[in-house]
Amino acid sequence: MNNKASKHKNYQNKVEKESPKVNSLKGCIAAFLVGGTICTIGEGIYNLLIRYDINKEQAVTWTSIILIFLGALLTGLDIYDSIGKHAGAGSIVPITGFANSIVSPAIEYKKEGYIFGVGAKMFTIAGPVIVYGVTTSVVVGLIYYFKILIM
Repeated sequence: MNNKASKHKNYQNKVEKESPKVNSLKGCIAAFLVGGTICTIGEGIYNLLIRYDINKEQAVTWTSIILIFLGALLTGLDIYDSIGKHAGAGSIVPITGFANSIVSPAIEYKKEGYIFGVGAKMFTIAGPVIVYGVTTSVVVGLIYYFKILIM
């Protein structure tokens, strides 16, 4: 075995030794429970708004706004990242995770200033999601438009 292959094998052994052992079942259960809890909170907010005679369309909008606010608030208080360490995708997938992905870089780069720090870096994580979402919606909209035009 040559020297380069030996170093690579040593490196691989160190990586395996130092890498944390992942328990997939435990991670899936935690993601399910935390994601389900976030969604249950959202349903509770929605039902509370409906109870106070807000129509369904406005209740959906307000529920999203409240969940985004709560996600941003918990990120600012350094609570959401702690939840994310234990819940994984369960905290990323709901809309609160989107709020976290925008607020976290904004907080991290605040020291670089509001223009080149917060403004420029705020969408580093969420930006591709927004671009992909808008692009996909335009493509689907065009397909739908031409489908109706042909029929």
